[in-house]
Amino acid sequence: MNAVETLPAYRNASLCADSRVEDLLSRMTLEEKAGQMFHTRMSQGPNGTFDAGDQYRASTVDRVTKMFMTHFNVASSTASTKDSAEFVNRLQELALSTRLGIPITLSTDPRHGFHDNAAAGVSAGTLSQWPENIGLAAIRDPDLVRKFGEVAREEYTAIGIRVSLHPQVDLTTEPRWARTNHGFGEDAQLTATMLEAYIRGFQGDKLGAHSVSTVTKHFPGGGPAANGEDSHFEYGQNSTYPGNNFEHHLIPFKAAIAAGTRQMMPYYSRPEGTQFDAVGWAFNKQIITELLRGELGFDGIVVTDWSIITGSDAGGEWSPARAWGVQDLSESERALIVLGAGCDQFGGEERPDIIIDLVNQGLVSEERIDQSVRRLLREKFLLGLFENPFVDVEAAEAIVGNAYFRKLGDQAQRRAYTLLTNKGSTLPLRPSASAKFYIDGFNRTYMENRDLTVVDTPEEADYALLRLNAPYEPRNNTVIEAFFHAGSLEYPAAEKERQATIYNTVPTVVDILLDRPAVIPEVAESAAALLGSYGSSPDAFLDIVFGIAKPEGKLPFDLPRSMQAVEDNMEDVPFDTRDPVFKFGFGLAYKEPCAAKSRACFS
Repeated sequence: MNAVETLPAYRNASLCADSRVEDLLSRMTLEEKAGQMFHTRMSQGPNGTFDAGDQYRASTVDRVTKMFMTHFNVASSTASTKDSAEFVNRLQELALSTRLGIPITLSTDPRHGFHDNAAAGVSAGTLSQWPENIGLAAIRDPDLVRKFGEVAREEYTAIGIRVSLHPQVDLTTEPRWARTNHGFGEDAQLTATMLEAYIRGFQGDKLGAHSVSTVTKHFPGGGPAANGEDSHFEYGQNSTYPGNNFEHHLIPFKAAIAAGTRQMMPYYSRPEGTQFDAVGWAFNKQIITELLRGELGFDGIVVTDWSIITGSDAGGEWSPARAWGVQDLSESERALIVLGAGCDQFGGEERPDIIIDLVNQGLVSEERIDQSVRRLLREKFLLGLFENPFVDVEAAEAIVGNAYFRKLGDQAQRRAYTLLTNKGSTLPLRPSASAKFYIDGFNRTYMENRDLTVVDTPEEADYALLRLNAPYEPRNNTVIEAFFHAGSLEYPAAEKERQATIYNTVPTVVDILLDRPAVIPEVAESAAALLGSYGSSPDAFLDIVFGIAKPEGKLPFDLPRSMQAVEDNMEDVPFDTRDPVFKFGFGLAYKEPCAAKSRACFS
């Protein structure tokens, strides 16, 4: 009891969070406050060691002990669960060694799918592996989405991750946009239903010591991308509203606020042809203070998207700041506008010195800094980080990627499959023991493990099985650009010809990874069966093909008939491409029950 009575108030767990916040805030220097306002990427060194830094970024030790930063996005890593957990504990010990011992808050981009995108998502690694969010939308099961959130929360917290830089809830009304796979598709009401379950799965019914705080993005909606180009890049900086449909894109964000999302992230885009100032959303006071905080009543944390003030490095390559509409301003001037707009934290930056200078010059009051730091500290207290920032390494190894979680993810991969065509009830295949297969897009080992014969040419085969990416235009001008599937939704002529040769030679089952819509009428016409998937293993595909599992998915967006229809589409209006080949909600079913033979039935 005596020990408790001598604790500083912010260390006393018996006090309410607000009292603890005010006590801690009163003890902090300006430098310590400024450090809280930056949330950047952190890499784990070999065997759970700290990153030594380079010409573009400070070392982990300097960021924590000299710059007083306590919010980090854990970068993609091939580390084992044990190494990851031990790294977190070392990091928290480092934070405890500082004057006030403020614990670290770790976040992550989406981490349970198949795609490793340095700018948008992380492959699952040792975690359970699920379809991307667009696949969860295809299944149409809010209970499953909540279960996914609960599983992800267990796995995240086991390795010390307490903030999800997701869900992404942008409505993909522009089919060419490269961020479709992390959202819930084209329909506003479906998106609202899915994200509510998602948030409750991650956070629980009340934010606490076992929660993961959700960051809903990208306010007020990144879907209306002019010509479908993404605003990570200067040529894609504009959001456009030719259908005057801005309000429609707010529907998911209103649902997220009602569901209790803790944080919001505005996108890079700047609006064109609207009543709003033509600057990136995080620089826009009309959007952050007047709309999000005022009209919609959101009082949580607003964290900017990455690197809008000073720029960033990716793979050793420096990228200028994505400061659309204010490119000509200095770094300090940009930061000043962001603070004036009402944002609390700078994503992807590590420049507390800019904030310190703004206050020392009298351009920003310390009271304004306190406003944001108060929100950020309160989140740490509510998450229980001051009581226990550490993780149990042995428990983490037992929890992360355990057999039950993997089974749930495997089932979801299969359920999400969308059967688009099935001529003559080709699927499920019931091949004879002597059947021969030509395959493309996956390793023959998966077939051989099922005692199936693979041949080298379509001419030798009884069936062909193709796994294809949806069409896109490869762009490799920068490291980041290569990760984004953008441009045309139609296969080039040479690829169409290659596929046609196979279709004309042998009955062919095609699986297309729909990370965004695709213009594929020729595939629908020529393939014996066409499946859409959203992140799945070769084994999941083969289980669908051979009837061990059943496709249940319904399209989460339209599949357009032509690129002309796509180009004529209004970027902000859903379902307005002319005469789509397949409409939102389409999906066939098998006519026979699941055939569980030598493998467990996944349906």
